[in-house]
Amino acid sequence: MNHSERLAAFVALGHRLAALSPDELTDLAARARNQNPWFDRPNVAAAIAGITHMLEPGALAQWAARYPPEPTAVRQVGVVMAGNIPLVGFHDALCVLLSGHVLLAKLSASDTFLMTWILHELSQIETRFTKLVQIVPRLNAADAFIATGSDNTSRYFEFYFGKKPNLIRRNRTSVAVLTGRETDAELAYLGPDIFQYYGLGCRNVSKLYVPENYDFTPLLDALQICSGVLNHHKYQNNYDYNKSILLVNAVPHFDAGFLLVTPNTTLVSPISVLHYNEYSQEIDLVDQLTDVAPRIQCVVSAGGRWAGSVPFGRAQQPGVADYADGVDTMAFLATELQ
Repeated sequence: MNHSERLAAFVALGHRLAALSPDELTDLAARARNQNPWFDRPNVAAAIAGITHMLEPGALAQWAARYPPEPTAVRQVGVVMAGNIPLVGFHDALCVLLSGHVLLAKLSASDTFLMTWILHELSQIETRFTKLVQIVPRLNAADAFIATGSDNTSRYFEFYFGKKPNLIRRNRTSVAVLTGRETDAELAYLGPDIFQYYGLGCRNVSKLYVPENYDFTPLLDALQICSGVLNHHKYQNNYDYNKSILLVNAVPHFDAGFLLVTPNTTLVSPISVLHYNEYSQEIDLVDQLTDVAPRIQCVVSAGGRWAGSVPFGRAQQPGVADYADGVDTMAFLATELQ
């Protein structure tokens, strides 16, 4: 199977996902939620829509054309997939298979159903992928590794995978820059960046950077459109727990009734909580963001006006070339697997 045939199979997969009926989507989401309660229908639908967007024929072909069409030698690439949000491991599978290698997929226990389903759909479209896709319990046979996990598990990965080519990712999160001049409509667009996937993804905003003496009232009012997250029992449990911790410890915070906003220098916040830092002037903000840059997946701002940021509402809409941790997976496969 050559590069053009592999590319055509992924384009066809995109068409298949786009054509899913409401009943099919409901059934997939129900099965996924049986395994992972966070994977409800809206989030499964969003994840599938995101992959459909990645597999848009023009963008996919343009992206793929940047890399060698065939490997110098076919390798078995072991991929340790995360399971924090639905189908988060798909992009790694796309990179490995489109570059012409064999995928050894070690699925997350939190996302086996959906990943197995989508890889099966791909193999139904192009049966030759059946020999190139293996779901395995261990990666002993791998020639190289791609692994995504926490800062703690990354040390484990480095110990076990360090003797072979490897790409190991660590904890990342996303942040928002606010100026106090945002309109109510712009602030509302920030909602999905915070609440999509209940805040469990690395592209979810967990930290705000606000000017000194920032008035949080317009922001909290605008985010009321996302108050439905409280209908998920696990989210509500987190909200109730974190609220009690803040109250018992007399920690200053704002309470929107479904979201807690508190000053904290830590980047990653618990579910239902947003941390914030204040800045005095733009150079102060630049310094703060520079200090945490290695741990940030993306920065969002109103209209994408802050340099290097994406507009509010776009954090959860990565393109096919938006790599996790900013590390080019396709370049790794092209240069390290000689």
